Amino acid sequence: MTTAVDRQAFHARLLEIGKDRYHDKHPFHGMLHGGRCTMTQVRAWVINRYYYQSRIPMKDAAFLSRCDDPDLRRAWRTRIEDHDGGVDEGGGIRRWLRLAEAVGLDPGYVASTRGVLASTRFAVDAYVSFVREKPLLEAVASSLTELFAPKIHSERIAGLLEHYAFADDAALAYFRQRLAEAPRDVEYGLSYVLNHADTREKQDAAAAALTFKTDVLWSQLDALYSAYVTPGRIPPGGWDGREGVVGKAISTEAAE
Repeated sequence: MTTAVDRQAFHARLLEIGKDRYHDKHPFHGMLHGGRCTMTQVRAWVINRYYYQSRIPMKDAAFLSRCDDPDLRRAWRTRIEDHDGGVDEGGGIRRWLRLAEAVGLDPGYVASTRGVLASTRFAVDAYVSFVREKPLLEAVASSLTELFAPKIHSERIAGLLEHYAFADDAALAYFRQRLAEAPRDVEYGLSYVLNHADTREKQDAAAAALTFKTDVLWSQLDALYSAYVTPGRIPPGGWDGREGVVGKAISTEAAE
């Protein structure tokens, strides 16, 4: 068993993974934040990203079911509350469905997950399975993409507000809320990983878990780009650009 590198160097290694691999660098996000997406492309993103959002509390519930440590469970369970909310109100999933309504989609259709690309399902389901099956250290490390999330949320809020008529406080409530939630979550997760990755082998495994998660996020956008940008080949079962559309939300000149 190899001695771990020092904590600061390991932290820097994790940050470098995000610098090189986080999905803020994907060309689809450049289009979205720059106002160059058509409404069909925006809606396709909302539909497919919902599948990821809806599986996060399921992923965290699977994680909690494996935790013997009540302190870890207490710290982690807020993530489920953040996304599912209470019985009657609140929660990231409901906020995402408000975004769906703002872009002219039937929230019920989006929540049904019909039209979600197969590649999106495969990537997200692989993430849930990873957290369910891997050692707890690796499961926690896979959540550390939250280190990089505030930047992309800030860019998204600014870009959507500038370029799309549907964007207002209600539509963008999910992203504004995550600006407060993500730093809290990642503070605990990062501390856990830095404290428990006490050998080089564990550090390597944690870094690989974070790399895997960046691949999960990137592959979702690759699928979206292929289906709705170029070559524009929507695979069987993918959203056809019409089902579930109930409004005519428009953006700027990039809108259809």
